[in-house]
Amino acid sequence: MILDEIIARTKADLERKKKEYPLEWLGRSLAYNPYPPRDVHKVLKSTEQKPYRIIAEVKKASPSKGIIREDFDPLAIAKAYEEGGADALSVLTEPHYFKGDIEYLTQIRRYVPMPLLRKDFIIDKYQLVEALVYGADFVLLIAKALTRKQLKELLEYAWHLGMEALVEIHDKKDLIKAIFAGANIIGINHRNLETFEMDMGLSERLIPMIPNSKIIVAESGIREHEQLVQLHKAGADAFLVGEHFMRQDDIAGALKKLRGEEV
Repeated sequence: MILDEIIARTKADLERKKKEYPLEWLGRSLAYNPYPPRDVHKVLKSTEQKPYRIIAEVKKASPSKGIIREDFDPLAIAKAYEEGGADALSVLTEPHYFKGDIEYLTQIRRYVPMPLLRKDFIIDKYQLVEALVYGADFVLLIAKALTRKQLKELLEYAWHLGMEALVEIHDKKDLIKAIFAGANIIGINHRNLETFEMDMGLSERLIPMIPNSKIIVAESGIREHEQLVQLHKAGADAFLVGEHFMRQDDIAGALKKLRGEEV
């Protein structure tokens, strides 16, 4: 399973990082942190004025598709998303399978005002401190990659640091984990992590099981405005979109079109 492979590689990277930059050293830099985390709830919760909240993704590659965007300039992409009216940005920082870099967070944070999600395979508190140091406002926690206990501990530590977490689920079992952990923001990923197949009906099946107080994010396979309308009717507040935008020449225009605005 690709998830197991990625987690194994992440653990090896972490061992190396912890030797080079121990957690105590990393933590001390927080005293001078110019990037305190911002509130993400208000920008992700759907309102009557803004029913379709967009988390636009800065993403060069994926394990299933390989290189998605050859002319990859993270800051230029982030600025295009700002022009298009994105509510938040998801920044891939996993280096091996997604060709990401944690430095992208800081580059973008300096020049773009939207809240930033560190999208990576987070399995350790070290990565949460790292996310904060580099400028993330919230982080991705994948329920399938963590035990119930691990998910709860990482979520609570993110809160302790002042950050929020998007807890990603793929099925009912993951949802139970997310609710047990106390997740405020639940992301439903339509892509199966084992087969990479898309199940666009997953959100509509799982949303009725989610408590009303949660912010719900629909992820993967979203390309058309009609999908936003349908998923919003089902209860989704926000939509995480990456590959669709990364394949466009006019990223800002594609974002506006997806939202249903005149371009």
